[in-house]
Amino acid sequence: MDAVTFVSRYRKSLKTRIEDISISLSSGEAADMERYRAMVGEIQGLSYALDEMDSLLKKDSDDDFDRT
Repeated sequence: MDAVTFVSRYRKSLKTRIEDISISLSSGEAADMERYRAMVGEIQGLSYALDEMDSLLKKDSDDDFDRT
């Protein structure tokens, strides 16, 4: 598997997990406040990971563009 395919699949996996948790939250599946906080925290962590990945990919893309 090449790097582009890996990154694409990984991003899709993270987004799917965020969507799944969001649906669970909106359906009232958080049994208590502790579980709610855990679910929201997981969404925050996954979102941060996506943002970092996008930032690094953009920076790498910009660096490649500057070299040409």
